[in-house]
Amino acid sequence: MNKDAAYVRYIIDVIGRIENAVAIGKEAFLKSQLHQDAVLRNLHTMTETTQRLSADLKNQNPDVMWDTLSAFRNVLVHDYLGIDMQLIWVVITRDLPEFKRHILRMNENL
Repeated sequence: MNKDAAYVRYIIDVIGRIENAVAIGKEAFLKSQLHQDAVLRNLHTMTETTQRLSADLKNQNPDVMWDTLSAFRNVLVHDYLGIDMQLIWVVITRDLPEFKRHILRMNENL
């Protein structure tokens, strides 16, 4: 298995962990520091892993906003005191499903 395939499979696993952590619903998520910490950690490792994907794979998938993922990673790592959980919820419910579709397609093609 090449590195890209391993990274893509890891990203799929992490997305599943995030989905499991937020399955409790928005209100419960916003009240649960444990779930928030789990989601933030998994978002961090997911975005970090996207930076390890090869330039070839990224170039083959220009519909993914790689620069946005990198910027989001920087916020998660460096602006942790300014993270707004309401915005994290929006990212999870609005953006993560689309990213998941892209990653699953990449996995099929590897």
